[in-house]
Amino acid sequence: MELRPYYRTIVLSDIHLGTSHSKVAEVSHFLSTVNCDRLILNGDIIDGWHLQKSGVKRWNAEHTRFFKVIMKMMEKCGTEIIYVRGNHDDFLDNLAPLHFSNIRIVKDYTLESAGRRYFVTHGDVFDKVTTEMKWLAKLGDVGYTLLLWLNGFYNRYRAWKGKPYFSLSQAIKQKVKTAVSYISDFETVLVDFARQRQCDGVICGHIHHPENRMIGGIHYLNSGDWVETMSALTEDEQGNWQVVYYADAVRQETADDSMLSVIPVAS
Repeated sequence: MELRPYYRTIVLSDIHLGTSHSKVAEVSHFLSTVNCDRLILNGDIIDGWHLQKSGVKRWNAEHTRFFKVIMKMMEKCGTEIIYVRGNHDDFLDNLAPLHFSNIRIVKDYTLESAGRRYFVTHGDVFDKVTTEMKWLAKLGDVGYTLLLWLNGFYNRYRAWKGKPYFSLSQAIKQKVKTAVSYISDFETVLVDFARQRQCDGVICGHIHHPENRMIGGIHYLNSGDWVETMSALTEDEQGNWQVVYYADAVRQETADDSMLSVIPVAS
């Protein structure tokens, strides 16, 4: 007997395959332990910027396994795959829109959920730094990569001390005034656009900041990332949404396994 969580929809974004900081093993494990009707890959799944600089040497077997897991979901469960392009995988602009089998590659998407309409976008097109000052965005990407590198050393030290993972980047986002303002402005612009499109909500990624809340009557959802927060959005059969964190999913999986181990086998 296997207890496997089922969701109508799962949304992932910002996995950044092709970089050394991608938590690809964790996201592959997460997908291999759930079932869903629809999987939305909401941008920056493949990091074309880094692959362009470093070539395929950053691509390894774990990155390939991620797509094998997805293909297995398509084969075994008939999962529909919707890949929304992001700024780091903007090479998909030349393909979108494309629809074959149960895979779609799009620039944006409208999702119907429990009688509500959600505008699905990676979010970079609403970011002036990304769209109008790409050189600054790439410079910021270099700084973020350096911060992740430092974060790796810091967390190895914390692990040696028996302490849990700590995200320097998330701590900075929450404490630096300009970062907090940037996130707030990003959310406001997306909510306003969703309202103009006569949508009830918006689903995005891009800023690596998971969220599930109402803003001015619009349901704002952000799937976070698989570089630090390791988070996803899930929709159940009733249309309820939640942010799911990998650490919590692993704890639940362990608890389920423990429960199964004590269930008596019928004679």
